[in-house]
Amino acid sequence: MGNKYNAKKTEVDGFVFDSKKESRRYQELVLLEKAGEIDELQCHPKFPIFVNGEKVCTYIADFRYLDIQKNAYIVEDVKGVKTAIYRLKKKLMKAANGIEIRET
Repeated sequence: MGNKYNAKKTEVDGFVFDSKKESRRYQELVLLEKAGEIDELQCHPKFPIFVNGEKVCTYIADFRYLDIQKNAYIVEDVKGVKTAIYRLKKKLMKAANGIEIRET
């Protein structure tokens, strides 16, 4: 059964993704890692968000990886619908953690 946005949960390599789009992006990232363009691919990494020393929430990204060429970690979210909660957490990630979320 899908969710309210008609996304269908999909399992690949033991990971459960919220949509087919997210699972396709995972497969692309696996190929990029095999090609040596990215490294340290993580699925669904968690980022606690603290404001004034108090934990406000946790953001769970779709992916985190090291972009070899840029020598920088990328936090990525595969987006279909940008909910109000997502938009707020994206702003909090930037403000509290200095992390810009890449949307694909």
